[in-house]
Amino acid sequence: MILRVFFVLLGSLGILLSVGCSHERQIEGSIAGGDAKSKVAFSIPANEDKNLKSEEWLSHGRTYAEERYAPFTSINTENISDLGLEWSFEFGTSRGIEATPIVLDGVMYATSTWNLVHALDAKSGVHLWTYDPEVDRSRGAFLCCDAVNRGVAIWENQVFVATIDGRLIALDSKSGKVNWDVLTIDKSRPYTITGAPRVINGKVIIGNGGAEFGVRGFVAAYDVNDGSQLWKFYTVPGDPADGFESDAMKLAASTWNGEWWKIGGGGTVWDSMAYDPELNLLYIGVGNGSPWNQELRSPGGGDNLFLSSIVALNPDSGDYVWHYQTTPGDTWDFTATQHMVLADIPVKGVMRKVIMQAPKNGFFYVIDRTNGEFISAKNYVSVNWATHIDEDGRPVEVEEARWPGKQPYLQLPGPYGAHNWHPMSYSLDSGLVYIPAQEIPFPYADDKEFKYAPGKWNTGADIGLASLPEDKSQEEAFFKSVKGRIVAWDPVKQEQAWAFEHPAPWNGGLLSTGGNLVFQGTADAHFAAYNAKTGQRLWKYFTQTGIVAAPISYVIDGQQYVAIATGWGGVFALTHGGVTNLSTQKQTGRILVFKLDGQSSLTDSRIKESGDVSTIVPEIKADLSDSDIASGKANYNQHCLGCHGDRAISSGLVPDLRKSKILSNSAAWKAIVHDGGLRPMGMPSFADVLSTEDVEAIRAYILSEARSLSD
Repeated sequence: MILRVFFVLLGSLGILLSVGCSHERQIEGSIAGGDAKSKVAFSIPANEDKNLKSEEWLSHGRTYAEERYAPFTSINTENISDLGLEWSFEFGTSRGIEATPIVLDGVMYATSTWNLVHALDAKSGVHLWTYDPEVDRSRGAFLCCDAVNRGVAIWENQVFVATIDGRLIALDSKSGKVNWDVLTIDKSRPYTITGAPRVINGKVIIGNGGAEFGVRGFVAAYDVNDGSQLWKFYTVPGDPADGFESDAMKLAASTWNGEWWKIGGGGTVWDSMAYDPELNLLYIGVGNGSPWNQELRSPGGGDNLFLSSIVALNPDSGDYVWHYQTTPGDTWDFTATQHMVLADIPVKGVMRKVIMQAPKNGFFYVIDRTNGEFISAKNYVSVNWATHIDEDGRPVEVEEARWPGKQPYLQLPGPYGAHNWHPMSYSLDSGLVYIPAQEIPFPYADDKEFKYAPGKWNTGADIGLASLPEDKSQEEAFFKSVKGRIVAWDPVKQEQAWAFEHPAPWNGGLLSTGGNLVFQGTADAHFAAYNAKTGQRLWKYFTQTGIVAAPISYVIDGQQYVAIATGWGGVFALTHGGVTNLSTQKQTGRILVFKLDGQSSLTDSRIKESGDVSTIVPEIKADLSDSDIASGKANYNQHCLGCHGDRAISSGLVPDLRKSKILSNSAAWKAIVHDGGLRPMGMPSFADVLSTEDVEAIRAYILSEARSLSD
């Protein structure tokens, strides 16, 4: 029944998308329309360290404005074919490499899985030091989207890393020794950190994640010298009976209903930030509600501030200044944590200071960054949940899209977003914003069996409806509806200039350069360069592993380099990586650094798949109960799919359960899944939400999937 409903919906998706699809897709080689150039008020972070050089990559987005634009011209459209690998550094893992390297004084600081920090000579690749924070991997049980992190920040002679288990650590940049190590979260709550810190005027700023697990979001600032907390700003209100921390929280509480504080509320600040030193405003992107289903967290609706919002704060005090909400009353996991860029662009003939964002909901926003005034918004991909954004900056929703209601509703975008965390780039030359866009439909429907489980995945959505079919023709139909592309967007005209289509979604972040180039890594294991004005692909390199991170560029001794961290990962890779057939996730993650006439090459260090299905096939009995399999599938989809893959088809980033020897031993299976025998490795215990019978039913379901391997 589930599959029939899903594919009836899929078949009608083209009709549904007549709503809100207002631009035609252009393809590779089309002419760019980005003739309106823009300017920014500043080019490098206003750091007090006199040694900072504009030829290096000093901050997460290169500058406080987060353009991810490198003005260097040595590598350009005329000589890009001569780009070659100069050096590489192997991480020893390919799982979830999402970090942006930082380059200062000729040293590159990069991170890998579980927050390891590596210092490398940025010119030669010589390894200088590695720091292992020895994170508590049991906190991996609270990660919605893989054991990832997005890099470090640097200020004067210190490197700052925020860990999955909630710590903020300052390292000596020369030696990697710890200067201080502070806990930023309440460890009794399921908080984690995956974002990169930012440093502003001697303050390290960091948020956290955990909305799906029932936390209350906040962002906080810490002193660079000793790690002492200087301020904290909550993004959603707490229990009104306890009083409000600020007038902003009192305002926010008026937009909520029910007893949201009992299940956290959500609103985590898990990724993007930007800073304007002239206005002295810090901009934070705020995430989704907890649970997704608004009727469960705020019965009767309401805007639910500050979910899905851009919020401007005074970075000295953490005081609220203004906000703009992209998705009022979010019920779709439409976060506004996606990359934000500051620029000065002409609006109706007048230069305006703006902040630009392409959040999950599919609309590209231009907002006045001085006061939060809405300027314009237009959909940059096909959408069918709203027809447009009205003149007041509010989405005009399609009635059937707000769930629970007429269910299920097959929607674009879904929770993967039209643009997820992968950074976009803004070129000061072309005036275009380059977005790693995607289209992945999702059938939203109420989980009628939902019971809130503290510390576990809580969405209120029937995730099982999105499970892929076993029928190959239906599976192919689904993947034809799933798309990934670069969208070059003109923020002045609010229209697409060009697009380049990829074979799959979940591709890497972007970099634009003064050489009229755009660089991006892709899920199908390539790193490529495109003409920034036309979208023509000019060069590509096989990387042996998929890429989700964003590239950087820097100059040392007059030589321009382009670098990328490779290694596929994240929620889509874990959930659907095994069925996309990209075969990239089993490789080794690396830092790859390129320059003109680079002569290095990659050795084949592919990791062989462990396990053999023949070890479990003899244990699969023909009398597996249909009811056990059905019950196990429902519980698997709710609790296991996010890490171990749809239909138990592993991405290769975590063990393939169908090929596990443990699967043949009921007692050993219970000891791990129910009793938490592998909790120190990041595999949680499910004893508080699953009975031993439930755990055994999950085993029956996976055994049935394993049996299909030998059919």
